[in-house]
Amino acid sequence: MSKPDKPAPRHFAVNRQAHHLYHLLDRYEAGAELTGTEVKSVRDGKINLKDSYVDVKKGQAWLIDCHISPYTSGSYANHEPLRDRRLLLHRQELDKLSGKIQEKGFTLIPTLCYLKKNMIKFEIALAKGKKIYDHREASRQRTIDREAQQDIHEHRRRHQ
Repeated sequence: MSKPDKPAPRHFAVNRQAHHLYHLLDRYEAGAELTGTEVKSVRDGKINLKDSYVDVKKGQAWLIDCHISPYTSGSYANHEPLRDRRLLLHRQELDKLSGKIQEKGFTLIPTLCYLKKNMIKFEIALAKGKKIYDHREASRQRTIDREAQQDIHEHRRRHQ
């Protein structure tokens, strides 16, 4: 008797712009302190990580400028869409991250929001901003890779 396969993690939001604007160095998994209506909105996919970032204040990590739309069936107890939300990390991780973001050019950004064991988790990355020439180099490298793949594809098609 075989065990059932693990279901694929469900991604609620992906910060695609992060890969374009930053060099992503270390990644961490963090839980979040959310209200009930926020959880329901996130499960509906009504979350946007585009302009959000993480800040460490007084020994706690906070998710700032993350937009979670108000729950449509919510009552007077609905949440504010842009409120700061506390992220749950281990003390060692918090200490390490707070030291790193004090260095010039480093920041923490959320890259992914997903469901893990029925809990909403955020993947946050330690990031360093790219310069203009980095963008050009990445674009040039994508072009080279795409042309190489096309050449391989054409070579295979000719020799079949």
